[in-house]
Amino acid sequence: MISQELTWQGLIPNLSSFQAKFVSSETLIPTTFADIQPRLFNGIQHFVDECAQTRFMFIKSDENEEYLSIYADTTNSLLLDVKGIDGDYQLSEDKYSIQWKEGIKSRFSSRQTIAYRNWIEPEQLFGYVTPSLNLVPGLLHHINGGVLIIAANALISQPLMWNRLKSMVSRRQLEWLPYSDNQSLPIEVEPQPLELKVIVVGDRLALEELEYISPELFEMAIYGEYEPIMFFEDEEQLTLWMRYIKSIIDTHKLPDISPDGWPSLIQQAIRYCEDKFNLPLDMLWLTRCLKDAAHYQVNNLLTQNSFIQGIENRQWRHSFLAERTQDDILQEQIFVKTEGEVIGQVNGLSVLQYPGHPEAIGEPSRITCVAHLGDGEFTDVERKAELGGNIHAKGMMIMQAYLNYELKLEQPQPFSASIVFEQSYGEVDGDSASLAELCALISALALQPIDQQIAVTGAVDQFGYVQPIGGVNEKIEGFFDICAKRGLTGNQGVIIPMSNVRHLCTKDTVIEAVQAEQFHIWPVEHVAQAITLLTKQPYFEQQTEEENVHLLALIHERINHANSPDKARLPWFLKWMS
Repeated sequence: MISQELTWQGLIPNLSSFQAKFVSSETLIPTTFADIQPRLFNGIQHFVDECAQTRFMFIKSDENEEYLSIYADTTNSLLLDVKGIDGDYQLSEDKYSIQWKEGIKSRFSSRQTIAYRNWIEPEQLFGYVTPSLNLVPGLLHHINGGVLIIAANALISQPLMWNRLKSMVSRRQLEWLPYSDNQSLPIEVEPQPLELKVIVVGDRLALEELEYISPELFEMAIYGEYEPIMFFEDEEQLTLWMRYIKSIIDTHKLPDISPDGWPSLIQQAIRYCEDKFNLPLDMLWLTRCLKDAAHYQVNNLLTQNSFIQGIENRQWRHSFLAERTQDDILQEQIFVKTEGEVIGQVNGLSVLQYPGHPEAIGEPSRITCVAHLGDGEFTDVERKAELGGNIHAKGMMIMQAYLNYELKLEQPQPFSASIVFEQSYGEVDGDSASLAELCALISALALQPIDQQIAVTGAVDQFGYVQPIGGVNEKIEGFFDICAKRGLTGNQGVIIPMSNVRHLCTKDTVIEAVQAEQFHIWPVEHVAQAITLLTKQPYFEQQTEEENVHLLALIHERINHANSPDKARLPWFLKWMS
């Protein structure tokens, strides 16, 4: 198994075949909601159909005002011949109750067909009765006969309001409530007929909570999802996405995009999706990118330079934490070697998400492993110190299972080992360091040094195959920045999973260094390829023509020597040398 180094062309999306499609956005026709979200549009269409029996729909989506507005516009365009409810309240002849009289235009009559709310209080939604017998109508009175679109978190935060809304919509009766929950109605008020459909919008966790509260409702309701990405494989899909961008430009009255501006925007979009074959449909992120670039418009056009300056300015504003971390490494307050060789030590790659910080930050981490005579236990120091998460612990167990399987021992494992993230004082989670940890363990058992010019990221399975991880671009750039500031040697680089190649979209400085062969990226499929690159030694017999000159053989030799009954007995003060 030999790993092939990645060329610089693999670090960026190949857009050369799409150049003819890059025209000024002012010539494009904006998309409709049905074009860009056909499945969700179909769900809404079924929901508002007069034949539909269900009165609830749930949409997995961001609860932002902009999304709610789009759902309201789409739903409103599909509503046909909506019949409002007219009527008024009058005091009964015996003056003991207030009765509903139909067919009278009043302040309780329907005023609109649709409304959306990110947040609303119960009295604003249902209306209320004052102690002086004044009936104050709520939002439901004004949209009676239409559709209410409401954020899921507004309902979760006010469970009593959610229960009342469910009950009234299901029973088709709009009941009156006192101004305060601590009071009762001062007089009996007849319920008003209620013809209403409700669309609840929320993320997956919010909808899960509502489903837990009302499982029977979810069984009957219509479900839809706002798809945050679209596939990008041909010209037709690219044109559709460009038309979607045009619709955002028109909505927010932003400058049009020049032909040379599209590749820069697409490159940012692909990096955001972490996939060369996906394009984002996230309205908030796309709007922010366009507005950032609008600060650098040229003749009322967003050019290539506009997008480059926009993203560079944003990164500069957010760079304080990244610069401080790099400075700690450069000043050797955090030890990360980028030259030399060390047994049992490897540079892992991490992505950190600081609370309140909008960007993920990639940085190298020093992972060490020491092996010694013992009972064969592999100790995860992070887990023992309660600083390791469950996924990290799972990755460690998979890594250990693979090595035990690979060694095929017929005798007890005489070596114990401990593995740790050095100078890590917060919780470590995820399995993306399991390849690096496995390489450090193999190095410690075989007593073969690891090249510190190379950093490693990737997860492994129980057969040693390397699996994809997240944040690959940030991880590569985090290690590259440290190497570049110390001075590139021409031998430095990063080992990544082969399956992450489609996710690569690195910054220009990395591309230029790879093109100049000053920095390298090696995609691997199996741990054998990674450890061979790190130690410059073959991993197993198939990689070498010489018998017993590979890492597994060296580990077996140490184990046999440790388990040998003829092993010489040394004085205690010399045992450490054996």
